[in-house]
Amino acid sequence: MRSKGSARGRVARLVAGAGTVEIKATIPQKQIKSGLARFGLSESNTEQRFIYFFDTPDLSLFRAGVIARARRIVGQQHDTTIKIRPVQPENVPAKWHEERGFKIEADASERSVVRSASLTKAVAKGLIKRVGAGNEPMKSLLHERQELFLLEMAPGRYDFAKLVVLGPIEAWRWKFVDPGLPWPITAELWKREDGAIILEVSTKTPVAQAAAAGAGFFAFLRELGAKRDNLQEAKTRWALDYYASKLRGGIKRKRPLRAPKKGRVRRNPSKK
Repeated sequence: MRSKGSARGRVARLVAGAGTVEIKATIPQKQIKSGLARFGLSESNTEQRFIYFFDTPDLSLFRAGVIARARRIVGQQHDTTIKIRPVQPENVPAKWHEERGFKIEADASERSVVRSASLTKAVAKGLIKRVGAGNEPMKSLLHERQELFLLEMAPGRYDFAKLVVLGPIEAWRWKFVDPGLPWPITAELWKREDGAIILEVSTKTPVAQAAAAGAGFFAFLRELGAKRDNLQEAKTRWALDYYASKLRGGIKRKRPLRAPKKGRVRRNPSKK
């Protein structure tokens, strides 16, 4: 039987070099409604976003470990992100650690830990909509430092003219606390154009607390009756697979789950 000490040591090795650890769990579809109700989450107490991805119809960027994403956050600054995963933090040039908008993060689920490096830059309001509508090229969303970051961290030839818009995904995001867990919780609900939804809950902790936080977080979810999603449908893949398949003519429509309706707030989540 593996000791707690050896488990902590394994986690420490897996997250080494990351600034923070984000521990994530996907809530099974049949439990989304009860999960939202449990925490008193609705459209009336949320931060709304529209998320666009850019890739080729066969997801060549995603398969190469690259995610190109733009976010319109209602009432806040819009931004774009280039994310590379997996990475070995020790192989990331020092200059990127000093770049504004750069971070190295470890994403942990019950099954795996993946370290990523990303660079996020602000964009002018209205630009994402124009690019999404095809009125401006996707390349206009990228800062020159993001282009350099992509070329250095994921060497290859990228023809931005061949990228297509995948989305947008309508999203609702909540930050709140619960007496049953010492770490703040983030819940993010994504809705595709077909009405299907996916709910991810997560918590962020310092690297030193990663092992304890992971064990506590998943135990907390199980206490609430949330079972592990055996498919582990990470929301990015869930979104990209749908829109890419649609472009290739492969979508088969299913009866979707619906996004939450506005309603009375049962709890006041605290925003950070």
